[in-house]
Amino acid sequence: MLMPHGMQDNPIDLFKGLKVLVIGDIMLDTYIWGRAERLSPEAPVPVVEVEKRTGSPGGAANVAVNLKSLGAEPLICSVTGDDVRGEDLLHLIERQGIATHGIIKDRGRTTTTKFRIIANKTQLLRVDEETNVPLSADQSRLLIHKIKELLTFEKPAALIFQDYDKGVITPMLIEEIIALSRENHLPVCVDPKRRNFMAYRQSTLFKPNLKEFLEGIGAARDYHLFPEKLEQQMGGLQEMLQCEILMVTLSEKGMALRYRDQGQWRFSVLPAHVRQIADVSGAGDTVISVAALSLAAGLSPLESALLANLAGGIVCEQVGVVPIDPEMLGKEYKRMYHKEK
Repeated sequence: MLMPHGMQDNPIDLFKGLKVLVIGDIMLDTYIWGRAERLSPEAPVPVVEVEKRTGSPGGAANVAVNLKSLGAEPLICSVTGDDVRGEDLLHLIERQGIATHGIIKDRGRTTTTKFRIIANKTQLLRVDEETNVPLSADQSRLLIHKIKELLTFEKPAALIFQDYDKGVITPMLIEEIIALSRENHLPVCVDPKRRNFMAYRQSTLFKPNLKEFLEGIGAARDYHLFPEKLEQQMGGLQEMLQCEILMVTLSEKGMALRYRDQGQWRFSVLPAHVRQIADVSGAGDTVISVAALSLAAGLSPLESALLANLAGGIVCEQVGVVPIDPEMLGKEYKRMYHKEK
């Protein structure tokens, strides 16, 4: 097993107080929880008897919640609808102790909302209500101005692009903000989607999942990537994007990592940690949060990936989109990598 070297007993302690700017599509996650014990006489579908309704910040806002739970200070820049659900989302974000002054309300947009119906600890259905039209040039300039203000006055230690293809992130915004971040030696971490996949040139960390990676490089979905082929394809993408670290999450197979170390390109496949998987919702948000904080704290690409891979597995044990528990992550890290000899 790959082992980290030189990290302290609990690297999560390094995250406290770090400022991280999150740019991307924020959304409202709503849940209907209940019991399903019979089928409907109207159609062959379960009848859910509602027990409670809950809501939480989703998308890029969930990344900010993960950062906050890890002791960091998240900053958010995004655009939401000027509607009731947008207000609900802002209130939920503020209740997490996260500032919302970087979020712009737009009357022409609908706040992205995901409705999930969960019964007997199983998600039965998801219904999405959203706008995915890209921001206009004027809207993008307004958002870029907000981002520049936060970069200037808050001086974050890292920046995350959390892209869900809902239109908040545009190629114009990406190019301008990455160029500015590089001038200021600010690590840029990207969780991409298909629309802007090839626009994120010269980022520090690029983190697609396997499906996004295959679509991004134009490979068929049933394309079988053996480790040698995967390394070759990852190298080709890195050459095109000129990114320093490429991290591809492989679901139950773990994570693939390619990065430069002491002038040499390194490739590793980190196996997934065996767990009781309840729900994979939000796991990608957790992975990018932990990876970005690790890099901002000065950990190596391999150390950052090991910690992020462990965190992604932990949140999959919870039903619904939930932030990572820092105490559990610290304990699991110590159990995995600091066993007594």
